[in-house]
Amino acid sequence: MAAAPYKVYVVVDREFGEKLAEIDQSAPVWIVDTPINKTVARRLWDERPKQNHLTGITTFNDFESSSPEDLLLGELHTIDLHHGRYSADPPYTVIEVVGTPLTTRVKDELSEYGFNEFYPASAGFSARRSEPVD
Repeated sequence: MAAAPYKVYVVVDREFGEKLAEIDQSAPVWIVDTPINKTVARRLWDERPKQNHLTGITTFNDFESSSPEDLLLGELHTIDLHHGRYSADPPYTVIEVVGTPLTTRVKDELSEYGFNEFYPASAGFSARRSEPVD
């Protein structure tokens, strides 16, 4: 049986709050740092002390003038740096986004990182790629 693909969640929903606790604990989550999201993230950090950057929750800055789409695109490089081929073995091959729809702009940007399969969902979308090779 093949191992599950390495997935990273990215939450750009500024009001996600308690739904954060429902996300799969075996996958890392990057979530926009708003008061409601940070409160839940802090509680979960206390409840899950053994998690690390490859399995835990990371908050990233909220720029109120930025759209959720802009927040996502602004974090892609950093997420790829932390979970891509230079930091993880194997690197992530799935990104699950909550809080912004799949747009042509997002697709184009994710394609730059090798993502070539896209699946819209009611609260966002997911994208897949093959494991990057050198």
